[in-house]
Amino acid sequence: MAGWQRNNHGFTMIELMIVVAIIGILAAIALPRFAQMLEKSREGQTKGNLNSIHSAASIYYGDQKGVWPSTLSTSAAYAFSRYLDSLGPVKVTGSFVLGANSPAGDMVSMTTQTSVPTGSGKGWLYDSTGGVVYVNSTLTDSKALPYSFYGFE
Repeated sequence: MAGWQRNNHGFTMIELMIVVAIIGILAAIALPRFAQMLEKSREGQTKGNLNSIHSAASIYYGDQKGVWPSTLSTSAAYAFSRYLDSLGPVKVTGSFVLGANSPAGDMVSMTTQTSVPTGSGKGWLYDSTGGVVYVNSTLTDSKALPYSFYGFE
């Protein structure tokens, strides 16, 4: 046994394959959880943006003696721009519903009193008769709650 040493240092092929298999299993578990975590953070940001818009509209209502803003435009041409520097976008993507259109965006659609979102629109839906702001989508979030319920739960 002159050429063969018993004190070889290193890993066998089977040991390396086991380690690669374990890393693959961990990655298969971690990636979907990471995607869910990202969507949950988008839900939180959307709720925060909604609360900012609602607070600014409420302050406007108080300052204007019971009149809601006619638009949520934050351009300098509108009085509402004094209450909100910029309109935060809807960040949710609807990733919990396969094949759904994402409601993400900062577009504001106008509605009439007591009209609520009925489909999968984009951005915000604003009712200037009551100062109510909705996410303009009935897609559901991670807790199976429609996005249009944000701010009302």
